[in-house]
Amino acid sequence: MVRFMSCAIAALAATSVGATTKSLRSTNKDQKRNLSYEYIAGYLPNSSVTDHNAIDLDQQVIVAQVAKKTDSAFALAKAVYEDGGHSKSYAKLKTDNTAYVSGLADGTLVTGSDDNDNDVVGKVYKSSDTPTGEIWLQYQTNDVQASYVGCQVGALSGTGDANYDGCFKEDGELNAGTGGAVEYTYVKADDNHNGRTIQGFSTAVQSKMLSCTNCPYRDAKFFHDYYGDAAYADKWVQAALSGGRTDYTSGRGNADFSTYGFDGRAECVKKGTAYMNIFMYVVREFEDALDDCKSNCINCNDDPVHAWDEGVAFYSGTLEGTTGDSSGQLLHQLADKRCQNFGTCYDEEKTKSTVNKQLLDLFNTGQDQLLAGRCNEARETKEKLVDIMYIPLIQGTIRYAYKVDKLQGAEKEKAEGAVFAAAVLPRIHAVNADAADTIYQSMRVGASSTDFKKVKEAFESTYDELNLSCSDIGGLLENEADGLYYAHAGPCKSKGKGVSRGAVAGIVCGSIGGVVAIVAVGYMMHMRSREKQGKPIFAPSENPEQTTVY
Repeated sequence: MVRFMSCAIAALAATSVGATTKSLRSTNKDQKRNLSYEYIAGYLPNSSVTDHNAIDLDQQVIVAQVAKKTDSAFALAKAVYEDGGHSKSYAKLKTDNTAYVSGLADGTLVTGSDDNDNDVVGKVYKSSDTPTGEIWLQYQTNDVQASYVGCQVGALSGTGDANYDGCFKEDGELNAGTGGAVEYTYVKADDNHNGRTIQGFSTAVQSKMLSCTNCPYRDAKFFHDYYGDAAYADKWVQAALSGGRTDYTSGRGNADFSTYGFDGRAECVKKGTAYMNIFMYVVREFEDALDDCKSNCINCNDDPVHAWDEGVAFYSGTLEGTTGDSSGQLLHQLADKRCQNFGTCYDEEKTKSTVNKQLLDLFNTGQDQLLAGRCNEARETKEKLVDIMYIPLIQGTIRYAYKVDKLQGAEKEKAEGAVFAAAVLPRIHAVNADAADTIYQSMRVGASSTDFKKVKEAFESTYDELNLSCSDIGGLLENEADGLYYAHAGPCKSKGKGVSRGAVAGIVCGSIGGVVAIVAVGYMMHMRSREKQGKPIFAPSENPEQTTVY
C-alpha cells in the first residue's frame, strides 16, 4: 500500500512535471516543438511525425491489392512495396539552370505552385545524388495528420490511389528566395517519388542496425544470425510476391512459395510487410533514440525523442486514429486482434489488448526518460517494450498451429501460421535452437504436418528466457464471449518470469519518481538563486495573516 501511494503521489506530481519538461524542450532549433501535435493511438509525440505515421497507408494499399489475387494486382502491390506512395514524398524536377540549382544546399526551402496557383513548398533533397539538370524537392509536411502532405503519388499512380492536388504543376517556376526564379518541367505521375518505403525498412537493416555505430542491435542480430541475411524480410516478401523461394544463406527458415496459390501468398505478403519489415524498424527507431541520448541533460535530447516518436508512429500508423480505437494495419491492430483470441484484453468489451496498454505506458515512460537524460533507464524501458512486442507474434503462431492441426485449416491458415512463425523464430532460436526447429518444422511453408501440442510446448519452454509468462500469452479461446478455451489450448502454468503489470508499473513509477526528483532539484536551485537576488520565492505578505506564493 505504501508503494502504491508513493507511486500515486509521484504520478500526481508528474502532471506539473510534464508541463515543465515540455516547456524546457521548446527552444530546440532543429526539431521545432509545439504542444499541438496530434495523439497517435493515445501517445502524444513531442515532434512532428505525421509523415512517418503515414507508412500504414502504403500497407493498406498493398493489402488491398494482394486481396484481389491476380498477377496484375500482385505487380501493383510490389510497386507500392518498393516505391511507396505516402511517406517522404518528393519531386524530381528538370531544369536547364544548373548554376542556380548547384548553389542550393540540402534543406533549402523552395517555393512553386500547384495547378490552382496555390503555393507549394519543398526542400532540396539529396542534392549530392541529383543528376545534372534536375532538382529534387521533398514536399513540406504539416502537423495535421488528415492533411499532412498534399502530394501522394509514387507507385500509387498505378493503383488509382494517388493524390495530385498539392503536387507541383507540370510546368512552372521555382523560387528559393535568392537569384530570382528558375523554370522547370516534369510529369506528375512519373516524377513524384517517395524516400521512405516498406521495402527500405528491410534493405536498411545492414547499414542501420548491424554495421552502424553501437551496432549490431540485439534483435536485428538475432534475425541476421538465424536467416543469414540482413534483408531477410525483403527476401520473404519478394519470394511471396513472385511465388519463388527465399534461399536464406543460413539454410534456416526457408520458404518455397511455389507450393502456394494466391490465397497463401497474399497472407505471406501482407503479414510479412507488417510483422517482419516494419516490426524490426520500430525496434530500430527505439535503439537509435538510445544511441543519441545524452545522459543527465534535460534540454539536449530532442533528436532521440524524435526517433522515439518515429518508433511509436511506425508501430501504430494513422488508421488507429488519435485514441487507438480504430482499425489499423500495423502492429497495434495485431495486438488488439490477438487479445480477443487469447483472453488478454483488459477492457470490458474485450477489444483492447493488455499488450498495447503496457506499451503505451512504456512509450510515454521512455519519452520522459529521454527528455530527462536518463539514458540507462530508457534502455531498460526499451528492452521491456520489445519483449512485449513479441507476444502477438507468438499468439498468432499458436493460433494457426491449432487451426491447421485441429480444425483442418486450408492454405490460407497454413500461410498465416508460416508467416507468424517466420516473424518470431529468430527470437526463439536465440534462446533455444531446438525449440525453434520444432516450431519451424510444424509451421513452415509446405510442412507435411502440424503438431499443435509440440508447437505450444516449444514456445512455453522459452518464456523464461524471453522474459514472458504463461499469463502474458494466455490461452486460445473457443468461445471468446464466455472465455472458454479449446481443449488443451488454455494458458500454461508457471512458465516464465513474465512482463507482469507490476513490472511495467515499476518502470513507470520509477521513471515518474526520477523525473520528479530532477525537477525538484531544479526548483530548489531556482529558489536559492531568488534568495541570493533578494527575491525569495516565499515572501512575507504585507498582511501578516497571509503568505503569497509566487
